[in-house]
Amino acid sequence: MAEFSLDLNEEQRDLRDWVHGFAAEVVRPAAAEWDAREETPWPIIQEAAKVGLYGFEFLATCWADPTGLSLPIASEEFFWGDAGIGLSIFGTSLAVAAIYGAGTPDQLVEWVPQCFGDVDQPAVAAFCTSEPEAGSDVGSMRTRAVYDEAADEWVLNGQKAYATNGGIAGVHVVTASIDPELGSRGQAAFVVPPGTSGLTATRKLRKLGLRASHTADVFLDDVRVPGRCLLGGKDALDERLARARSGQRASGQAAMRTFELSRPTVGAQALGVARAAYEYALDYAKERVQFGRPIIANQAVAFALADMKMEIDAARLLVWRASWMGRNNRPFTAGEGSMSKLKAGEVAVSVTDKAVQLLGGAGFLRDHPVERWYRDAKIYTIFEGTSEIQRLVISRAISGMQIR
Repeated sequence: MAEFSLDLNEEQRDLRDWVHGFAAEVVRPAAAEWDAREETPWPIIQEAAKVGLYGFEFLATCWADPTGLSLPIASEEFFWGDAGIGLSIFGTSLAVAAIYGAGTPDQLVEWVPQCFGDVDQPAVAAFCTSEPEAGSDVGSMRTRAVYDEAADEWVLNGQKAYATNGGIAGVHVVTASIDPELGSRGQAAFVVPPGTSGLTATRKLRKLGLRASHTADVFLDDVRVPGRCLLGGKDALDERLARARSGQRASGQAAMRTFELSRPTVGAQALGVARAAYEYALDYAKERVQFGRPIIANQAVAFALADMKMEIDAARLLVWRASWMGRNNRPFTAGEGSMSKLKAGEVAVSVTDKAVQLLGGAGFLRDHPVERWYRDAKIYTIFEGTSEIQRLVISRAISGMQIR
């Protein structure tokens, strides 16, 4: 019988230490500046590319880990450094995951390198699926794709909301409805190549947190892309639509497949934010003296920190389990991917809230980073499926019923 162990292997430990070193030496010292500037930190993205931490080779190495743990390990360490800068580096991976999950081998070879650019001139990519009237309800998507058979082109029209890297990306991956009557089963994903006319993003959205990560609404006005830009190809799409129209059960749809691949990794990002706040609050509680003793000597403070540590470790186990299951093609029969993202996101909010409270008035000041982590944490109960949607996924999985 194989030995069971939660010890990281040498490669995983080396990866963790490598990313942590970059986060500590490059990311964290610059975090407050880029948060205040609310700009994409291109110099840091370029530095990550130079040392090998930004690019498909790095992602592929993480994905190749048979345990599935390398990507969540790296994500936690990056986001321990800073969530805004972390997302500016990792935001591209969502578009890459969409290409990887739905694309053909030829499409992978053509588009994935363009998502990252090169060391001298790095690029970012965007995955565009949410809309003003279709966030959690992806079946209500209004962006349309119509096939122009004579030109072998797809014509896209619509609006996407809250797109990470939207407008500044080279490659945009856009989900669109082919057959609105089929709801989410009638959707597909398209690559919009760099420089395609008709795709615009009017302004960068100003956010509560993750301010170093660019977010924008994306508009598609008669955007024409070659037929080869349909991820998976037209034959596969026609076959899938035919099954859906005949009432056969569909294997999934474009946006949700990408989210299922990414939810444990998003949970790992939330863990990084939570761990940063916990460690800072712990150090502060040991050093802050009131009434003649460090405040950690008070049970109220010590117990709060104990709960913070326990919840972070519990969430990490859920993230690691889901990551292992996803890598080894184990079905999420109880919504394990959603469990990991739900727990980690809510832990991030709770832990950062406690960290601000433990620092008292100091926690409310920008002199200390806990206020930034507090702002950054909230998004993890919202994006890539709100906490309510995660609970819906889990409840449907464990009940076998269509709970609404």
